[in-house]
Amino acid sequence: MAGLIFKALIGALVVILIGILSKTRNYYIAGLVPLFPTFALIAHYIVGTERNIEALRTTIIFGLWAVIPYMVYLLSLYFFIASMKLPYALIAAVACWSLAAWAQISLWSRFHAG
Repeated sequence: MAGLIFKALIGALVVILIGILSKTRNYYIAGLVPLFPTFALIAHYIVGTERNIEALRTTIIFGLWAVIPYMVYLLSLYFFIASMKLPYALIAAVACWSLAAWAQISLWSRFHAG
């Protein structure tokens, strides 16, 4: 239970940091904060301790490819905000991310199953 509370506090601190940064003259740095590898650290620790090093290496390589769905999200949002209200643009960009993530998982499963 303490671990869950700790993770929630970290999440709250990140949201506060993003809010503070978005009000500064360097507001764009708020876009970098969510990319701090908090969850990647947790995932890599768990895989690295519960599986073997080869499984961890596979997880790392898959994570490298995971940048593609995020780029799809950013590019689609960039274009959607020109023609949609922000909430709809965000929803559409998340849908694009979901499709790209699904495609990545499907292709990875097909070519790296084993």
